[in-house]
Amino acid sequence: MCSSDLAEQAARTPEAVALVFGDEALTYAQLEARSNQLAHHLQVHGVGPDVVVGLCLERSLEMVVGLLGVLKAGGAYLPLDPDYPAERLGYMLADAGAKMVVTTSDLLTSLPETEARLVLLDAEAERSEEHTSELQSRLHLVCRLLLEKK
Repeated sequence: MCSSDLAEQAARTPEAVALVFGDEALTYAQLEARSNQLAHHLQVHGVGPDVVVGLCLERSLEMVVGLLGVLKAGGAYLPLDPDYPAERLGYMLADAGAKMVVTTSDLLTSLPETEARLVLLDAEAERSEEHTSELQSRLHLVCRLLLEKK
């Protein structure tokens, strides 16, 4: 399934389950939204054609979000197994010329020191939830003000 297929499926059946991992699941709408958010973030920071992005993630829903986000941004992904020794990961990052690494905060200690910019998926998700909550609060306020004017 390519990213345009995902977008079409998300439009047709947004609440249908797209991914399941253990006890967690993502709908097509959630998968599309999260991967688009990551893709936009990566593009803002220079990811596009010929830009390598490391993916240092455990097998999880986040791994699929990360993979799709990199591909949607137009970049190339470099799979990095967090169980590899830090020296091996450092060599892989340097050899591939990775400009960014997508990971989670609990895996930071797995990574060697690198000049690549780090993107923490769990921090991005948290910021997104805060932003959504703030937008919902503003919308409720606007609706209340409009109702009061009537």
